[in-house]
Amino acid sequence: MKAEMNSLVLVSTFTALLWVPYLLNRIAVRGITGTVGYPVNPAPLAPWAERLRAAHANAVENLAVFAALVLAAQALNISTPVTVLAGSVYLWSRVAHAVVYMLGLPWLRTLAFTGGFIAQMLVAWQLLSA
Repeated sequence: MKAEMNSLVLVSTFTALLWVPYLLNRIAVRGITGTVGYPVNPAPLAPWAERLRAAHANAVENLAVFAALVLAAQALNISTPVTVLAGSVYLWSRVAHAVVYMLGLPWLRTLAFTGGFIAQMLVAWQLLSA
């Protein structure tokens, strides 16, 4: 498996698992019935859980872009040192983004998000210049 595809698999798996901690908080706060039902006035989640839920939504939105770019590179057999680096930068930027978002560190969150965006644009640049 190419390094870029490995990064895509790892970041996809990470994104798929991000909902687990905030779901556990929801169960702890609202109970099973309040979690699976539609309570009228649900108890609020812990602030960290709300932030992690937002980080998860952001990760899903950005994964669509990254996946499309990596899959296009794979289809066109484009793999360069830049795309390999971009895959790694994207993966670790998204992990950092989720962690610092959950911790409530806005400047670091923005820096991590920017790292992921730059990684996406590096793959796009390699595709467009091929």
